[in-house]
Amino acid sequence: MTVTLDQIQAPIAAEMEEFEKKFRASMQTKQLLLDKIMGYIVKRKGKQIRPMFVFFTAKISGTEPEGPLPEATFRGAALIELLHTATLVHDDVVDESNYRRGFFSINALWKNKIAVLVGDYLLSKGLLLSLENDDYALLKIVSNAVKELSEGELLQIEKARRLDITEDVYFDIIRQKTASLIASCCAVGASSAGANLETVERARLFGEKVGMAFQIKDDLFDFGTAEIGKPVGIDIKEKKMTLPLIYALQQADWLTKRRVIFNVKNNEGRKDRVQQVIDFVKQSGGLDYAIRTMERYRDEALDILRTFPASSSRTSLEQLINYTIEREK
Repeated sequence: MTVTLDQIQAPIAAEMEEFEKKFRASMQTKQLLLDKIMGYIVKRKGKQIRPMFVFFTAKISGTEPEGPLPEATFRGAALIELLHTATLVHDDVVDESNYRRGFFSINALWKNKIAVLVGDYLLSKGLLLSLENDDYALLKIVSNAVKELSEGELLQIEKARRLDITEDVYFDIIRQKTASLIASCCAVGASSAGANLETVERARLFGEKVGMAFQIKDDLFDFGTAEIGKPVGIDIKEKKMTLPLIYALQQADWLTKRRVIFNVKNNEGRKDRVQQVIDFVKQSGGLDYAIRTMERYRDEALDILRTFPASSSRTSLEQLINYTIEREK
């Protein structure tokens, strides 16, 4: 039986509702244009996976898994949302993207200059939230994640020019770009609940493994048969080297490799060339290899999770991991 996100969320439903109200209130401002944009950002928030990881990890790391969470946990979740949203707003400017999760991006509606300023505002709001409450440990965790995210993005841009990404480099990129954020959610959850440094690091490593599996799942969507989550072949069109393609190229002879790389470099959005790359990856076992790697990271995450005491929150976290890698979009 498939477990829904609402069922998974059950042990922290009250906390999520409270967080929603607090976050919405914290985004209000007297500056009219800014208030309008903040309202737009709050309205189009996604599945709220990141706050869920914060709250669940706080529950399993604290002394009372079923007890109330401290205010620091709510601030930690808000800090992550503020800083992550800031990076997304800036990303859309850099990528010249007009859409984000099916909605118009901030830069599409209000132009680049305003989008950059909104990103700066969100960043400063997150920093002030932590500093005003002396949440230095949480600020350090999240600031480090934002630093890694930027480094991962720059590494990907540097390597994309030559399409010479090896598996090791690919794992470095996704560890910084995607896994660091989920890792910081879990570390913030544990730290905000008063866990010791060893437990915080265990929670961080757990989140990192989940993040790695999550990104590989995202890569696999690019080779699907329907437009789920994002248009099929978009990574190839954008000349991004993902694990299925990297593995397939490693198995290929020199001539085949040259032909495939030519199609990636010169696809100009042409469906026939993109399809040729997709077919090559499928025939070379790239998808099977990526699925096995994703499942390995998931199993490593579950092994770490099971070192925490059993509770309804731990069970929900297990379900959340499976949900993120079994999702259809």
